[in-house]
Amino acid sequence: MARGDQIYVEREFLNLQGVYEHHGIDCGDGTVIHYRKGNEIIERTSMAIFSGGQKIYLRNYPSAFIPDVVIRRAISRLGEQKYNLLFNNCEHFATWCKTGVSESKQVRDILPVLSTMDPAELTEPIREALRGQDNSQLLLDQAIAQIRVTWNNLQPDYKRNLQEAEEWQQVALKALKQNREDLARAALKRSSTIKSKPTSKKTN
Repeated sequence: MARGDQIYVEREFLNLQGVYEHHGIDCGDGTVIHYRKGNEIIERTSMAIFSGGQKIYLRNYPSAFIPDVVIRRAISRLGEQKYNLLFNNCEHFATWCKTGVSESKQVRDILPVLSTMDPAELTEPIREALRGQDNSQLLLDQAIAQIRVTWNNLQPDYKRNLQEAEEWQQVALKALKQNREDLARAALKRSSTIKSKPTSKKTN
C-alpha cells in the first residue's frame, strides 16, 4: 500500500463474517481517511482503527488521480456526516477520491439480487443476526422497512438502465451486420457505461 491508494478490509456485519467491504484512502503516514463506522463521519484515523485487525486489500484502477490529488480530495471532505448505505457509503467516498466518480461496486452488484426477492424474505436472516440484543425486534423492523423503501426507490432507475443498455447492444449487433465495427464498439461502450451507472434516486 502507498500514499493515495484506495484500500479496504472485509468487515463483519453483526455476526455475519465478510458481508461487506470497508473502504478508505491511505494517507501514506500510517493514517487513513474514511467514513468511520459508529459515528458515520469522514475522519482521519490510524491504520489500526481502520483495519480493525483485518487483512488490508488494495483496489486498483486502469486510470486514477495522482496521489496528491487523491489525498487533497479526501481531506476536503473531512468532517462530512452524510453517510447513506446505497448512495454515499465508504466505497462511494473512496472511489470518488481516487477516480472522481462516486460509485460503489458492492451496491451495483447487489441490485440484481434485490430485484429477485421480496425484502420480507430477509426477515429470518436479519433476526438471526440480531439474536440476543434487547432491541432486536425494533432493529429488525427498521431494517426491513429501510430495505423495502430503498428498493422501491431504486427499482425504476435500475430497470430503465437495463433496458437502455439492452437497446445499445442491439444497435451494436446491427452495426456489425453492416460491417461498421467502429459504431459497434461505440455502442457496446455506451451499453457498458449505462450498466455501471449508479442510480440517482434518493430516499426521503
